Amino acid sequence: MGSPTKPETNSPTLIRGMGLGGATALNMIDMIGVGPFITMPLVVAAMGGPQALLGWIAGALFAMCDGLVWAELGAAMPGSGGSYQFLRESYGPKKLGRLISFLFIWQLSFSAPLSIASGSIGLAEYAAYYWQSLKTVYAHHDAVLHLPWAGDLQASWIVTPGTSLAVASCLFTVFLLYRNITFIARLSKVLWLGVMGTMAWIIFAGLTHFNAARAFDFPPGAFALNHAFRIGLGSAMAIAAYDYWGYGNICFLGDEIEDPGKNIPRALLLSILFVACLYIVMNICILAVVPWREMVQAVHNNDKLYVVSVFMERIYGAWAGRLVTALVMWTAFASVFSLMLGYSRVPYAAAKDGNYFRAFAKVHPVHRFPSVSLAALGVVAAAFCFLRLQDAIAALVVIRIIVQFLVQALGLIVLRIRRPDLPRPFRMWLYPLPSLLASAGFIFILFSRENWQKEVRYAFVILLTGTIIYMIRAWKDSEWPFERSADEVVSAGS
Repeated sequence: MGSPTKPETNSPTLIRGMGLGGATALNMIDMIGVGPFITMPLVVAAMGGPQALLGWIAGALFAMCDGLVWAELGAAMPGSGGSYQFLRESYGPKKLGRLISFLFIWQLSFSAPLSIASGSIGLAEYAAYYWQSLKTVYAHHDAVLHLPWAGDLQASWIVTPGTSLAVASCLFTVFLLYRNITFIARLSKVLWLGVMGTMAWIIFAGLTHFNAARAFDFPPGAFALNHAFRIGLGSAMAIAAYDYWGYGNICFLGDEIEDPGKNIPRALLLSILFVACLYIVMNICILAVVPWREMVQAVHNNDKLYVVSVFMERIYGAWAGRLVTALVMWTAFASVFSLMLGYSRVPYAAAKDGNYFRAFAKVHPVHRFPSVSLAALGVVAAAFCFLRLQDAIAALVVIRIIVQFLVQALGLIVLRIRRPDLPRPFRMWLYPLPSLLASAGFIFILFSRENWQKEVRYAFVILLTGTIIYMIRAWKDSEWPFERSADEVVSAGS
């Protein structure tokens, strides 16, 4: 990682050019993306029937609890970097917080490109509705690395024509984002209109062709509270968590939000509320038209996951299937756009703080955005487009939970104890209950799934290697936990 750099003092600053409307729109297109359109069959298969709606409902309650964590921290520390700042200040900027915030940046090198790549892969999956040849497999490889202390680490790479489309969407997003934040705010509203129009059409079509018997065709024992139900709910919540995530994206842009003490909490909570309502209603509508057993079969065959296209085709005909596919691809691209915008600000904030490569602190001299950080993120995300969608989502969820979300939810309580004097424009409702419920939900998702050990191994290896890198650098530069007292510095100098 290299020695820490000094904060940039003469570089251009960012622009506070995004109000409540733009912030809420950006959050919503980040949250919706392609996730609910392509993961719905995965959630239904995980629980084995329409009771999968419990996963979406539990995910919504869970997102609201964690959203309150982000809202308080984002209003109190409205700068670029989001979780980087929150973790550093919660656990002590010159003590444990320096290690934890570094580990957050380290895992972000993997999780942020995975998140962006999953949206691009989803876009390519829907494009296969038009061109089935996009799913032609040219090459694939299953790599296994055996580590005596961690078990087997597995990764599957695949090359198809769809892979090229996913990579192109990443690179085109970088091209669009090479502009200032006021233009981005206007563009995000245009993308938001497309996303909302898509959701509205799907819900209208479902409600006007609603078949309650099909929507609520629960299999025998659907709600039996046994081991299979717990495992299914854990898997469903993991996927739902992926679909709801994005509500914290606005915190990564804190330096570019107008009146952040008010607008960050409002944008966060409004976007979660609106998106939760849309998800639940949309899923019921689709289940009322497309039999859930058909969705499960599609998952088992890893084919025809474009369930919304099938849904519209059955109601209105082929033209509707083609049109909604284009709209879902628009939605997927909007999510990639929003994710890349938000995540590109995190390495920038760490570099300004002296905790990452100096180059990432560079700001475009005209449009005033972190140009190096944005370009690097786009290139790595393009490389991750060669992963399978299910593998990318599973690895992303576990890594983010362990290294970011869990320690952040608990960190809010730590910060309340450490810094009671910190100005808090927004204070969590019913403190500390939402923080504790969010933490419990994260733990449930981690350990209530089949083969949970596989993804936990990935997170463990990332944590271990990041800690080793930090400790070597901290020892070299006399930072925590190897900092020297003033007397030791004087003695060394003499």
